[in-house]
Amino acid sequence: MIHTRKVLAAGAIALIATMTFAGYTTRNDDSGGGSAGSTSGSDEPIRVAFVPKLQGIPYFEAMDSGGQKAAEELGIEWLYQGPTTADAAAQADIVRSFIQQDVDALIVAPNDPDSMAPLLQEAADKGIQLATSDTDAPDSVREVFVNQASVEGIGQALTDSLMTAMGGSGKYAIVSCGEIVDIVYAGEDQAAATSMATDLMNANPDLTGLVGECTSSAPGVAQAVKDAGKIGSVFTVGLGTPMSMAPYLEDGSSSASILWDVQNLGYLTAWAGLQLAEGNEFEATNDVSDDLSAVEYDADTKVLLLGPPLEITKDNVAEFDY
Repeated sequence: MIHTRKVLAAGAIALIATMTFAGYTTRNDDSGGGSAGSTSGSDEPIRVAFVPKLQGIPYFEAMDSGGQKAAEELGIEWLYQGPTTADAAAQADIVRSFIQQDVDALIVAPNDPDSMAPLLQEAADKGIQLATSDTDAPDSVREVFVNQASVEGIGQALTDSLMTAMGGSGKYAIVSCGEIVDIVYAGEDQAAATSMATDLMNANPDLTGLVGECTSSAPGVAQAVKDAGKIGSVFTVGLGTPMSMAPYLEDGSSSASILWDVQNLGYLTAWAGLQLAEGNEFEATNDVSDDLSAVEYDADTKVLLLGPPLEITKDNVAEFDY
């Protein structure tokens, strides 16, 4: 679908709707909010389990790294396990395993929010505290959603970045990882994204911009521009991880990647799990760590917001290792 500048922000916004350590914090079996370091009759550490959509890819491994850092600093046990393919049934099996282990807090990035909801209810019935992170299940019994950035913020950041690269005007197309009317859909397949972006450029010779709407299509559309020899005449932005986007940012086939600090997202996820396990209420603004001050919480939607999007360019991409 080819769009002009007037609907870029609206279109972009509509698309984003996508161990054991020493010094543990122990389980607080008493009612009421405890604090880090508090103890009760139990010597067992508070266990916070996180189930990503997919284990083994840089994005979620970076979240795990942030969660491990939080565990070391907060004195909790961080459990991390996800499916090896983005499969809802395989993810559900892992969630069931953590329910059987009776973890204190269970946090999921659901592949299928609807099918995950009954499992979260099962966990709640056992007294497990529940949250979602990275991806929400809003119709479930989750107690908080740890959100990366607002859809408005991401849409505006994509808009600003692409329009700057395009000189303020032009036509653009979107290569999506989610099926939306009139948007080409590549799934979680970088090669398919490249092929579709190539087709879009061939069919629309006046195209000047491409948006890669997820971490596989962002490098895919940049690769298509590079293969077509159109660096400097067709500009791309997307939601890509730093390491996957680095070569494209450096050669100019991508102008910028809009994301967030994924390790900080993992840290905030682990911190939120601890608060739930201890019965602590979230404040309107929360000082989580030195790197995460004034994290906002919306009590109406039960959303913790990591913060504004991060613009990754050729100038700062080397600062990230995921």
